[in-house]
Amino acid sequence: MVERKLLVLFGSQTGTAEDTAERIGREAKQRHFQCRVEALDSYDVANLINEVLVVFVCATTGQGDPPDNMKMFWRFLFRKNLPPGSLCQLDYAVLGLGDSSYPKPYAVVDPWLLALWDKILALYPLPPGLEIISADVRLPPKYTLHYLAEDSLHPDGDVLQPSAPRAVPSELHPFAARMVSNQRVTAESHFQDVRLIEFDVTGSGITFSAGDVVMIQPQNCPEDVQQFCQLLCLDPDRRFVLKPTEPGTSLPALLPQPCTIRHLVTHYLDISCVPRRSFFELLSYFSTNELEREKLQEFSSAQGQEELYSYCNRPRRSTLEVMWDFPHTTCAIPPEYLLDLIPRIRPRAFSIASSMLAHPDRIQILMAVVQYKTRLSKPRRGLCSTWLASLNPEQGDVRVPLWVKKGGMKFPADPETPVIMIGPGTGVAPFRAAIQERVAQGRRGNCLFFGCRQKSKDFYCQAEWEELVTRGLLTLFTAFSRDQEEKVYVQHRIQENGRLVWELLSSRSAHVYLAGNAKQMPAAVAEALQSVIQLEGGLSPSEAEEYLTALERSQRFQSETWS
Repeated sequence: MVERKLLVLFGSQTGTAEDTAERIGREAKQRHFQCRVEALDSYDVANLINEVLVVFVCATTGQGDPPDNMKMFWRFLFRKNLPPGSLCQLDYAVLGLGDSSYPKPYAVVDPWLLALWDKILALYPLPPGLEIISADVRLPPKYTLHYLAEDSLHPDGDVLQPSAPRAVPSELHPFAARMVSNQRVTAESHFQDVRLIEFDVTGSGITFSAGDVVMIQPQNCPEDVQQFCQLLCLDPDRRFVLKPTEPGTSLPALLPQPCTIRHLVTHYLDISCVPRRSFFELLSYFSTNELEREKLQEFSSAQGQEELYSYCNRPRRSTLEVMWDFPHTTCAIPPEYLLDLIPRIRPRAFSIASSMLAHPDRIQILMAVVQYKTRLSKPRRGLCSTWLASLNPEQGDVRVPLWVKKGGMKFPADPETPVIMIGPGTGVAPFRAAIQERVAQGRRGNCLFFGCRQKSKDFYCQAEWEELVTRGLLTLFTAFSRDQEEKVYVQHRIQENGRLVWELLSSRSAHVYLAGNAKQMPAAVAEALQSVIQLEGGLSPSEAEEYLTALERSQRFQSETWS
């Protein structure tokens, strides 16, 4: 009898691929497979030669790059010294997903999965006498939750995290950095609240250079935590330990053992995220109320996806708000299913906006506080930016868990190479780090195109830039879009200064960098650069396009944009 083992490996940046991988894992268990679901980089790739059946679920991030949790695996696959036949015993399937701005992957995933199971069951039939477990049957949770005796209560709530070994800080061992300052850099009258926040990383062993990124692990606000515990009738101070239901399942790395309910809900469960289809599917099993159960089943069916999209995704309704809408079901949720139901809080990435050469042992970020309206009465707020903005280092010792990782942008090693930096809005953050670093190294040839709405309201770091211009260390072009009748953006300033841009590119081998919010800006900037290359370089439109593509290929044109 062929061993019926299935391994599901995922590469996921925002959680869509991970959610899909978990779904495949559940469907495998319904078909009586022994199944493990793991991130590609936490799996020991040397074991791949012993696997018989693997499903890879991979998303992309940025400009079609592999997600962070599959980068090592991806590099390993391309090693020249791998014997060509080393995986010939492997049956495998690959599911590729776009990024999370691609809203409805289910139209693709549902039929793909049906076909996958037909193929798999033809190769690995069900053992005699066994049927596929009906979708109406609730599968056991990943972990069982064991409450500790009442007399071991700690009324002070949070459990102390085990102290990490003195390693370089990482996602599993973040550094609790002290927040030094939290300063608003837009006028009070401006619609957007942007902060320049500084952290002290003395003694952390953290090092970084311009272009690198700081990862910050946010937490839920106390009011939301309290509401959640009330809705589920949970005592926030109860302590528990987790045990895996199946041998071989590892415990969640970031949860202390034992742990309080308050710690679990504050630091681990992402109760403010927009729930996915799998949430409604699992929730429907707990429902004792017929009306609520019917609605939940509809939202988890293939036919109900349009309606789910307009109930959940379009208005950005949070998990906590959905729970309010299904009160009978919510109070019937067994606590051990919380870790299957609600994903963990993901760390947020910020471009580092300072250089260690200018600010030793410090990390600064430039952060827009995310807040916007949908058709729901309460404004939507970004979890991490709202939490960070609420912290006041003048009222005591404020600590934020963080670590640093390499960014996508690499600045030139040759001190003579000039750099053209295009950074509208908070996109200027990595360029502030680069300019501080280059000025400290005595490098000239720093050219910055900065854009914002109004000179008087959101011209971040104005005094700093102007001082460098006076000292002859920076060439600055600004576009204040709302300060005159017609809107002026960075792309207009690039075209107006085309001769300088072309001279830097053609005669001095300048590198060009672009960062900022992704709607139309990157395309508009690329178009402006192309027209400058065409006009000033006397090239045809197709030659100018090829010139720009060649700059990208040789990493002389790099961009980091986010949506």
